[in-house]
Amino acid sequence: MSNEKRCAGCGVLLQDENILQEGYTTNLENDLCQRCFRMKNYGEYQVVTKSNEEYIEILKSVGETKDLVLYITDLLNLEKNIEEIRTIIPNKMILVLNKMDVLPKSVKEEKLKKYLANNDVNFEEIIVISTEKNYNIDYLLKRIKYFQTSKNVYVVGHTNAGKSSLINKLIKNYSDRTQELTMSPLPSTTLNMVNIEINDHLNLIDTPGLVDKGSILNHASPEMVKKISAKKEIKPRTYQLRKNQSIIIEDLVRIDYVEGEKNSFTVFVSNDLKVKRLLNLFNNEELKDKNKITYNMKYDEDLAISGLGFIKIVDKGVIDVYIDKDVDTFTRRSLI
Repeated sequence: MSNEKRCAGCGVLLQDENILQEGYTTNLENDLCQRCFRMKNYGEYQVVTKSNEEYIEILKSVGETKDLVLYITDLLNLEKNIEEIRTIIPNKMILVLNKMDVLPKSVKEEKLKKYLANNDVNFEEIIVISTEKNYNIDYLLKRIKYFQTSKNVYVVGHTNAGKSSLINKLIKNYSDRTQELTMSPLPSTTLNMVNIEINDHLNLIDTPGLVDKGSILNHASPEMVKKISAKKEIKPRTYQLRKNQSIIIEDLVRIDYVEGEKNSFTVFVSNDLKVKRLLNLFNNEELKDKNKITYNMKYDEDLAISGLGFIKIVDKGVIDVYIDKDVDTFTRRSLI
């Protein structure tokens, strides 16, 4: 039988009739569906694919409220168009830049905020945080109180941006509750809206993560996803490349430097990923069967690879990027 009780981990309706469908539990008295239970206790992950259309309908319903929205984004993987969310949700919104702890300590918070402010982003405020290090969480709560229009505050963002981690940190710091949201480095962990009452004045509503179809996380094995997801401060790796030299990151991406003077390439990806330099791109065919994109890099630009991180390139030059055809890449003004 089914009922109206929802899983405390991912928000789906619990049911005990079909083990193959989402929300299955052996007993309707349980608080978690079997998927969340196994993820929480055994680290197992079961893929559930929902279309972005379903997610966007949920976000549109948020846009019909007048409530404050927190838009969480991952500093290592800033979206190409951070303003796009405003086309769906016109509400008051705080942009929360998460995972400050994975960027090198030399990167200053003010520089990141200025970078986004210069891109004409339209948010009430930009706040840099680290849920891992508890950085700026008190300040974020203070600003939530300042901007909120009712008790309800919605939390939105792409998968793997750290929405559930932030909510769990707020529960731990400011609430008597023991309920935790299911967390995983894999996409689509939260399947529906989940209500979490932090205190008498604040009710956080977690929403499903927008699936970034172009993210490398959607095209890598679960083992590789764990390696790609940076868990501690990144140690940037800098390579001086001459024309006709290459950089290869695991078996994920190859970057050939095909035209230009000697140039500096600094790789900002998880420390767990192997990076190597090829001194002569002509006698190595590695990854050349992947889709090729050519970029004319200007001075001080990044090559951003959705879900993986970015490569800062100092001087102008031409690069060929070999990568899975479904993974998004783009260039932007250097973030760091």
